[in-house]
Amino acid sequence: MIFWLFPSLGGMEYVLHHFLSLVSLVYTRFSGEGQLYTYMVLISEATTPGINFRWFLDTAGMKKSTLYLMNGIMMLFSWMLVRILLFIYVFYHEYFHFDQIMKMHRFGFLLVVVVPSVLTVMNVLWFGKIIKGLRKTMNKLD
Repeated sequence: MIFWLFPSLGGMEYVLHHFLSLVSLVYTRFSGEGQLYTYMVLISEATTPGINFRWFLDTAGMKKSTLYLMNGIMMLFSWMLVRILLFIYVFYHEYFHFDQIMKMHRFGFLLVVVVPSVLTVMNVLWFGKIIKGLRKTMNKLD
C-alpha cells in the first residue's frame, strides 16, 4: 500500500519509517539480537488504530464531530505515552546497557542506535503536527 498509494499515505518519511522498522524486524528475527529494543519500538504501533480511525472520520466528513475531537485528544495522549515517553525510556535503557549493545554485530549495533534516533525525530515532528491540528480544532470550537 505504501508504494501503491504513494505519496498520499505520507510521503518519503512514511517510506523511511516503515523501511527502518522492517529491516530491524528482519534483523532481530534472524540474528537473535536486539529483540528488546525492537519490541519496545513496536509498542509505538499502538497508536495506529487511532490514526486510521481519524482518517475514516475525516473521509466520512466528520471533522467537526465530537468523536473527531475525542479521537484527537486520545491521539495526543497515546502518542505522548508510546512514541515520546517510551522512546525516552529506550534511550535511557540503551545508555545503561551500552556495554552489552557494543557486543552486538556491527549492523545490529547500528540498528539499535540509529533506528530509534531517526524514529524519535519523526515522532517528535509528527507530535508537533498533532498538537497543531488539535489546537486548530479546539480554536474552531470557540
